[in-house]
Amino acid sequence: MNRRLFLTKLAAAVGTMAAAKVMAQPHHMEKMSSGHGMGNMSRHDMGNMPMGGMHNGNLLPESALPKNLPLPDLKKLLNTNDKPGYFSASLTAKPVRVQLTPQVETEFWAYNDQIPGPAIEVFEGDTVEILFKNELPQPTTVHWHGLPVPPDQDGNPQDEVAPGASRVYKFTLPEGCAGTYWYHPHGHNTVAEQAFRGLAGVFIVKPKQDQLSHIPVQNWLISDLKLSEDGQIAPNSMMDWMNGREGQFVLINGASHPEITLNQATRARLWNACSGRYLNLSLNDADIYLIGTDGGLLEQPYKLTTLLLTPGERAEILVVPKKSGTQSLQALAYDRGKMGCTTEEVTRSLASIKLKESSLPELPQKLASLPNIGKASAVKTLEYTETMDMGKGMSGMNFLINGKKHDPKRIDLTSKVGEVEEWEIFNNSHMDHNFHLHGTQFTVVSYQLNGQSRLPEYIGHKDTINLKPNERVRIKLVQQHKGLRMYHCHILEHETLGMMGQLNVI
Repeated sequence: MNRRLFLTKLAAAVGTMAAAKVMAQPHHMEKMSSGHGMGNMSRHDMGNMPMGGMHNGNLLPESALPKNLPLPDLKKLLNTNDKPGYFSASLTAKPVRVQLTPQVETEFWAYNDQIPGPAIEVFEGDTVEILFKNELPQPTTVHWHGLPVPPDQDGNPQDEVAPGASRVYKFTLPEGCAGTYWYHPHGHNTVAEQAFRGLAGVFIVKPKQDQLSHIPVQNWLISDLKLSEDGQIAPNSMMDWMNGREGQFVLINGASHPEITLNQATRARLWNACSGRYLNLSLNDADIYLIGTDGGLLEQPYKLTTLLLTPGERAEILVVPKKSGTQSLQALAYDRGKMGCTTEEVTRSLASIKLKESSLPELPQKLASLPNIGKASAVKTLEYTETMDMGKGMSGMNFLINGKKHDPKRIDLTSKVGEVEEWEIFNNSHMDHNFHLHGTQFTVVSYQLNGQSRLPEYIGHKDTINLKPNERVRIKLVQQHKGLRMYHCHILEHETLGMMGQLNVI
């Protein structure tokens, strides 16, 4: 379906729904809030659900949560093994009630009763063994986002852990994979709900010799939260399913608009753990250098004016305050082409940053050495498209790759272990989508938009990348493990509605 026809049908559908004032029925709302609704339904069932109407009802005002409190630290997961090079721990996913304010207590789904989940910190070469217990009312998995782990340990949708069950995830991290990763659920049809209910945590792999160890480090996990007026997590609305969920609260390390203190040049690790929100970050009165992408450090720092992080992306930056004072960490307005009757994009203040004038610290001549994986001997092409069949609700809205919705029983592509491949992803749609590939990091070869080609501004290890409408991106990669890998848009609602494929590595 071409863009004009798609938007015409969408506008008609939106107008019809808005006029009818479609709202969720009480029994549907009860199912959603109890955790037994969307996750156990087929896409056909989802299509027949009102899903909270076009927009959620009344939401809790942003003023309800306290602001300008000190940035919380991310509590670490304790290593219970004293054997060198071995990390053992337990991780439990279950409902937990959190007192957000004296007036508001909210049920989240959490890892080890923590929002965000505990931070896992290990070293290159370590063996990691995690006993995972599922105490949720839905099946779930733990996906180690970006990590080079074997497919059978990567929390694929086919490897769900049933409610009340447990399993052990075990893998050894290769040398050279130091970077900023994270973990989150990846169950079949449940990932969107489980993520917006709170399930996410950071996973940091450190080098055995860190050339930047003299620079202080802060971790900023950015997520958002949508609360209904009673303080409970709101179900997805129709607009959330179309565009990707965005809550009225944007949190850093679980805090609303915290106060962050930078008394000197600081290395900050950033995660976009939002379901659908794009973060176009800006900070005045400081020089910002990109020093690392999803899978590790760049060879040289790259000076930024803004940093765009799409859902699932990470970055490491060096923040050098140019003058003392207080500034706002901002998410600048970014138009990603949302569908339907959406509000105008606005700039948001995410945190108050207290800066102390500092100088650029001494840096090594080369931050890291990026391997040249050689010339590609295989080519793959992917195309993102969207369709909508009026009258079928959510089941008629399709986010597709190569004209197909995700089918867990279908293999879409096949690759060979160790073979260098070049993939071309074409976003043949009206809105931004991003692309995430499991199991390996890739490098960007080129971009093409409106007939104009350009090279990347810097080269780094990536596993998630954005595509603007009608943009083509070429990437180069190698898979090192046999088995099933997933690739998908990391706007979680779009992934759930079909924008995902399966790669078999032989």
